[in-house]
Amino acid sequence: MNLDELIATEELCERYSVEHTFIRSLNNSGLLEVITIEKREYVHCDKMAEFEKILRLHNDLEINLEGIEAIKHLLVKLSNLKEENMALRNRLGLYE
Repeated sequence: MNLDELIATEELCERYSVEHTFIRSLNNSGLLEVITIEKREYVHCDKMAEFEKILRLHNDLEINLEGIEAIKHLLVKLSNLKEENMALRNRLGLYE
């Protein structure tokens, strides 16, 4: 894994004014993947948009981690239903 693609959790804590325990809680609940390399913790840069979305839900809307987990589950389910709907529409288009 390339270190250029990783962001240290200490930097995230400074940049977004969050406690390190918040990032650990996200990792423990499976909402954010934290990678440990040589006793330092990192987040992949591809996960930053997801982290910012979670942070907005937590700070702006005051949603706790359990609520964020439920929201994420529902969003994944909605996305899967959209994909299934599109596949069914495409199949239906063949018969029209």
